[in-house]
Amino acid sequence: EVQLQASGGGSVQPGGSLRLSCVVSGVPVSKHRMSWIRLAPGKELEWISSIDRDSSTRYADSVKGRFTISRDNAKNTVTLEMNSLKPDDTAVYFCRWDYTGGFRRGQGTLVTVSS
Repeated sequence: EVQLQASGGGSVQPGGSLRLSCVVSGVPVSKHRMSWIRLAPGKELEWISSIDRDSSTRYADSVKGRFTISRDNAKNTVTLEMNSLKPDDTAVYFCRWDYTGGFRRGQGTLVTVSS
């Protein structure tokens, strides 16, 4: 069974940084597209970043230049480094495993950006 567990969320002031980690079990992150998505209060689920099998990365315009996605194949984890955080980044963040015909996400981690 595939499991994804995100962690690293917390409360931070605007301009601050956080590092989210997703521990994946059941599939090798090196062989799949892995993504981060988020759900903000009152908003729809938003895709924010992906890393593909060839290590290429993509970002939503809302986070480009501030967030960095990476993976550690040995630890089978996916990380999201978040800098210059804004109040609009407040959300529950999930990591997602994309496979042919579908996807699966794990439990999220809450990020709150507030002064």
